[in-house]
Amino acid sequence: MMRETLASTSSVTATSIIPTAESAWMTTCERISPRWQSFALPPRSAIPIVISRVNQVDAARLDVEMSAMLKEQLVKVFSVMKPGLLFQYEAELDAFLEFLIWRFSIWVDKPTPGNALMNLRYRDERAMEMRGKIRTGLEGPGLTIAQKIWYCIATVGGQYIWTRLQSFSAFRRWGDHEQRSVANRAWYIIQRIEGFYKAASFTNLLIFLYTGRYRNLIERALRARLVYESPHMNRAVSFEYMNRQLVWNEFSEMLLLLLPILNSASVKSLFRPFSKDKSSGSTGGDTLCPICQNNPTIAYVALPCQHRYCYFCLRTRCAATTSFRCSRCSELVVAMQRHGSINT
Repeated sequence: MMRETLASTSSVTATSIIPTAESAWMTTCERISPRWQSFALPPRSAIPIVISRVNQVDAARLDVEMSAMLKEQLVKVFSVMKPGLLFQYEAELDAFLEFLIWRFSIWVDKPTPGNALMNLRYRDERAMEMRGKIRTGLEGPGLTIAQKIWYCIATVGGQYIWTRLQSFSAFRRWGDHEQRSVANRAWYIIQRIEGFYKAASFTNLLIFLYTGRYRNLIERALRARLVYESPHMNRAVSFEYMNRQLVWNEFSEMLLLLLPILNSASVKSLFRPFSKDKSSGSTGGDTLCPICQNNPTIAYVALPCQHRYCYFCLRTRCAATTSFRCSRCSELVVAMQRHGSINT
């Protein structure tokens, strides 16, 4: 009797253990299967989407211009105060404006002004590896709270600290101290860090031009990629204003280069033969000096045309150029004579 009871108990225990082990095995397989598929199969988000590099660079440039415009308006508010008051707080002002742009754009899941004009937004690229349905390749969640905070620390705080550190070290002249002093070593470390950062930024630029992802090191470290906000929206910025501005800038620079070279008296004398009031000017205003338009205090005449000038006006013109022509008749002046006397 005892043997039968033990046999029945062992059989019940074996039958209860077998299903429990099988169920545990199935549960483990179901839990590990998605992760295994994510490693074994290619990611579902690998749709070949191409984001225009020009749009991304233009968006960064527009953000810089927006910050400059806000800074200009803020400086005008303090224009009536003591001159140079804001100069010593320029780094704090720039950091404050950058923080405002970050607070009302990236922190509230909205694009920056430049990104909005270029139809771009930030996407968390890390979350795209576990995504399921992918239709256009532009889907994906925005930045997480941790990414937003680190973005603010890197762009606003990091830039402010680096600017202040450079200005403080330059003002204290750390580079001019002794070779083994603490200040000189700190200056050497700052220069090394700056050189390493520039080299890394240049490398990132080359990678960005090749792949079209991550404009700067901050975006690459945070895996914050710029994608199109709307797949069917066209570029919102026109080049018409930019082209017009470039034309006027080049034209103004050309005038600033040429105007100091030109001689106004020579230009007037060049076009005077084509003027309509040539005869009236030579008869009615013959008693006035054609250069200063006043009655000559010491009257001299130009030879051979015999037109009257002030002595100093005619003398300075003849000394300035050897081929001075009369301002009234455009005839070459070869000598000058005092009015009513012999040649001098």
